Amino acid sequence: MSAHYEIYDPAFADMIDTTAPPHMIADGCIWTEGPVWLNDTLYFNDIPNKRMMKWRPEHGVSVALANSEFANGNTLDHTGRMVSCEHGGRRVIRRLDPEDPKAIEVIAHSYKGMRLNSPNDVVVRSDDSVWFTDPPYGINSDIEGYPAESEIGGCYVFCVAPDGTLTVVATDFDKPNGLAFSPDERRLYVADSGAIRGASFPGINYDLPHHIRVFDVDGTTLTGGEVFAEVIPGVPDGLRVDHEGYVWTSAMDGVRCLAPDGQCLGKIHLPAPASNLCFGGAEGTDIFITASDKVWHVKSTRRDAAHQTKNQLSGDAS
Repeated sequence: MSAHYEIYDPAFADMIDTTAPPHMIADGCIWTEGPVWLNDTLYFNDIPNKRMMKWRPEHGVSVALANSEFANGNTLDHTGRMVSCEHGGRRVIRRLDPEDPKAIEVIAHSYKGMRLNSPNDVVVRSDDSVWFTDPPYGINSDIEGYPAESEIGGCYVFCVAPDGTLTVVATDFDKPNGLAFSPDERRLYVADSGAIRGASFPGINYDLPHHIRVFDVDGTTLTGGEVFAEVIPGVPDGLRVDHEGYVWTSAMDGVRCLAPDGQCLGKIHLPAPASNLCFGGAEGTDIFITASDKVWHVKSTRRDAAHQTKNQLSGDAS
């Protein structure tokens, strides 16, 4: 299958440059994840190869970190520093220099004296609290981490307050995965990829969760949690919310754009399952998609909701 677009609502054609098909910018990996745009560079992880890669338009692809400890999801905090989830280290870290493995600060590694499972994806709220998901994919096999038993006995969503206090904010997930806030941060979207059991349990069981849930947020208290959208084929993995509240989520057939009411407006079809995406580029409107062994680029008119929130905090109305 070639990369192409499928339009269900005319609004989707205004969000994506449908005259230019998705363009592959990187290949030769095993399973790409965690795209994040920092300064003039796209960083992304090649999890089974245990390395972080980087791409620049004028230089192409190269290795940024030869040992990333099976890092998965990446994001930026509000000072522009990278925050990463390590499957191997079973922790969430802040990278003071994304290409220096020693230049890190540990944000979270244990809960009540028990090691985390394998933090998967992460987002930073405007108050500098760090929210992350903790499924067991990094301890299920040696493909994405190091085999081990879960010490905490569950797969939770966590919040780390600016003072370092770690709080469980949701416990009723099978395999919590990607997460993102709405532009006003009053809602939190969380993917549950429970239908895919992990590298040592191939296949998809659609009797298990393969949906995105949405919560109302009050401090660190989440309420609601109803299913926002179900993803078939495959499961939702990484997701992003744009500046107008549209949800962009990965799926087996690529990326789909969901309206705030959950309606699918269109799809970016790719030849292999998508794992995650981010907004970036010089104007912040390019979409970068990690999909199996490749990374794809799409031109859009959208910006990340986190970019919008940061500008509002700084008084910049652009």
